[in-house]
Order: sequence, then structure tokens, then C-alpha cells
Amino acid sequence: MLASLVVGFDVTILSLALPAMADDLGAGNAQLQWFVTSYTLVFAAGMIPAGVLGDRHGRKKTLLAALVIFGLASLACACSTSSGMFIAARAVLGLGAALIMPTTLSLLPVMFSEEERPKAIGAVAGAAMLAYPLGPILGGYLLHHFWWGAVFLINVPVVVLAFLAVSAWLPESKAPRAARAERFDVGGLVFSSAGLAAMTYGVIQGGEKGWTDVSTLAPLLGGLLAVVVFVLWEKRAAGPLVDLSLFRSARFTAGTLLGTVVNFTMFGVLFTMPQYYQAILGADAMGSGFRLLPMVGGLLLGVSLAGRIARAMGPKAAVALGFALLAAALFYGATTDTGSGTGLAAAWTAAYGLGLGFALPTAMDAALGELSAESAGVGSAVNQSVRTLGGSFGAAVLGSVLNSRYRGGLDVGDLPPRAQDAAQDSVFGGLAVARAVKSPELADRVGSAFVHGLDVVLAVSAGLGLLGALLAAVLLPRRVGDHARQVGDRAGKPAKSDHEPADAA
Repeated sequence: MLASLVVGFDVTILSLALPAMADDLGAGNAQLQWFVTSYTLVFAAGMIPAGVLGDRHGRKKTLLAALVIFGLASLACACSTSSGMFIAARAVLGLGAALIMPTTLSLLPVMFSEEERPKAIGAVAGAAMLAYPLGPILGGYLLHHFWWGAVFLINVPVVVLAFLAVSAWLPESKAPRAARAERFDVGGLVFSSAGLAAMTYGVIQGGEKGWTDVSTLAPLLGGLLAVVVFVLWEKRAAGPLVDLSLFRSARFTAGTLLGTVVNFTMFGVLFTMPQYYQAILGADAMGSGFRLLPMVGGLLLGVSLAGRIARAMGPKAAVALGFALLAAALFYGATTDTGSGTGLAAAWTAAYGLGLGFALPTAMDAALGELSAESAGVGSAVNQSVRTLGGSFGAAVLGSVLNSRYRGGLDVGDLPPRAQDAAQDSVFGGLAVARAVKSPELADRVGSAFVHGLDVVLAVSAGLGLLGALLAAVLLPRRVGDHARQVGDRAGKPAKSDHEPADAA
């Protein structure tokens, strides 16, 4: 949970510090984009190698090394004196995150029984989600009282705590000796990392430059080609990096696909709502963090009830119910107008969190429950890579939807050309122009255009929630025991020396 929390913090705090960093480091738009992109690309490229590293050399050792890398990179970010130095530190930070995430997930099917595993998944997911409100709350306080680098120091005490806890209590686990003795698949490593990094960059460019721009199409097509070559390579490799038979498992494929849909809908909330709270309701970063707490409260309640619902109704019904609930909440959120207040937002975000808590642990358990002790690391990395790429794609697509609806709904014909460009760039740019020309009427138009875009994004996310409910109803087993007593046969129990239940407790 601590390891997940520290990665979640970093996702939320960078956006708070960007304005101050632009001034202090003299960063232009290109540098600001690479502040984000350098982390994302290394994170995407590093996850599958990280999973292999944990399987071969030990997941505890890998997680300890990852925490050290993440902590030192956080210090380097805080102490950066130039844009280049900060971009390099962010890339190392992405490497630390890439080592942390699949390693954390790979421990769950090894350490926990079939009954305990959904609770563990929910706890880890809840810790990551808790970072979304806590990051802006703590980061906003630190920015108000200290320099911008202080927000990156939030990670350091959490990393220290996590390192001590992992050292003291986490049991070591790794693949059996025979699997570790296999020749390392260098070709698979190169093709998978290059493909994921290129496709992620293409998706980022799609959100920035448009989907028909050559800077979008070239990396997307190149990455897709690399992934195709990777699959062909793995089919012929003597000791493949990834066991492609995993995708013949309906549970693994369904769980991974449903987790990707969840990531897609989460972006619709986590990208748009902080902007709504700050631009429309007038909250600051700390205030927007506090207003996300109802969603986290709903998530924690949903996670606490998910196991009972899955046992009583079966995973199919539990996940479908969760998706249906979060879709209904998003449709309700799509009724927001400029006169709506915090009460409406708190109600539907809490209901969304509740649905998320029902759906996410059970869907993730379907995927992780199919992983053997031998391939838990690389299998978790594949799951995480697919979900991350889906989340990046969702960010680009829904961001494009928001921007197009905002620009299409904003009438700026009465402004000079440069002011028109500034007003159409974002809702904050539009409000800045309205203040500069002292036009409350323009501010109202900007707010109305943004809220219209927000409603469309939430409606699209709700439609994806309904798609998730349909996929769950079609793909997941009706009961926990269906399809899978093969889980125990495939996974096998880890050796007693690798894991004792009492130690895990």
C-alpha cells in the first residue's frame, strides 16, 4: 500500500508545481511537455522488464531497489536547477515507478489466497486512489509555504517507511529455479519495450497535435509494428519473455480488459473535475483535493463490500453491478451546469467511487488469479502495461473531446485574434482573458462552454461504463469457482521457504 501510495502521489503533484517551475527554470511549452512525457515513456517501456527482473531475482529485492531509485529521483527532482536536469530526474523516477507497480501487483497472487486476494487488491487500489486528493491537499500547502521542489519531497518519507516495512515484513518470492535458468529473451525485451514506449508517445502526441498528424501516426504505427513483431518473436522463442497462452485464459483477458475500461472512465473524472472545482467553483488546488474525498470514501466503502457481493452473487454480477453503478453516477454527473454546486458533485462522485470499489478489485482478481508463481511478475507487468496504455489513450481521447467541445461552444468573435487563441486554449486561459478585458459576460460564456465539454466527457465515460457492464456479463464466470480450479493447478503454491502465511499476516 505504501509503495502504491508513493507512485500515486507523484501522478498528482507535478501539475501543481508546473506554473512555478516554468518561471523558476525558464521552461517553455516543449520543456513542460517533456516534464510529463519523460516519466511516462520510461514507465511504459520499463514495466515488462521489471516484471521479469522480479520473477528471476526476487520480488522483494526488486521492490527495495525500486524504492531506493524512486526516493533518490524524487530528491533529484526537488533539487533540479535546469529543465534538462529535471527531465532526466523525471525519467529516472519513471524507471522507479515501472519497477514498483508490476512488482507490487505480482506479490498479491503469490502471497494471498483466493479468498484474501480481492481484499488485498482493493487495499492497494484504495491506497493509490487516496493519493489523488491527498496529493493536491499536501502539495497545495507546501507550495503556499515553500518552494516548488518541496512537493517532490512528499515522496521521501513515504519511501523510507515503505523501505523499512518491506525489509522487515515482506517475504521473498521468485520463480522456481528451472524457470530462472532459462535463457533471457533479449529480443522480446527490446520489441516489447520499444513497442509500448512508441505507442504511448503516439497517444500523447494524438492528444496534443491531433490524430492525423505525422508525429502521431509515425510512433503509433511503429509501435504497433514492434508489438506485432514481438508476438511473432514470442511464438518462436525457446524461452519466451511473456507466456502468450495467458491471453487464452478468459479470466485474464477479461480482467485486463475491464481494468483498462476502468482506467478510461477514471480519467473522465480525475482530469475534468479538478478543473471544474477550480475554474467554475473557484476552489484552489487544496480545495479541489478536499472535494475529491467523497469519491475516495465511496471507493473504500465499495472495496470493503466487494468481497461479500462477489461471494453472494458471483464475480460476474459483482463487476457488472459496479460498472452499472459507476455509469449511472457518471450520467448523473453529466447533468452538471454552471449553477450546480459542490453538493451535486459530491453525490455523484461518491456513487462513482462506490461502483469503482465494487468493480475494480473483482475484475483485477480475475486477471491476477490466473498468474502462476513462476510468471506472476511478467504477467502483472503485461496487465499493468495494457491498462496504462489504455489509460493514456483515454486521456488523449477524452482530452480531445473536452477541448473540441469547449472551443466549439465558445463564441470569441468579438475578441482580437491573439486574445481569441488564448481564450480557446483552455478554460483558465479564457477566464484570464475575461479578467483582462473586464468582461463578466465573456467569463460566463467560458464557464458555460467548459461545463458543456465536461458533460460530454462524463457522458462518454458513462457509455464506457455500460460497455464494461456488458463485457463483465459476457466474459466473467458466474461464480468464483467456475473456470478455475485451474488457478491452483497453474499457479501452484509457493515453496514454504518463499512464503509463510504467518509472515505475510
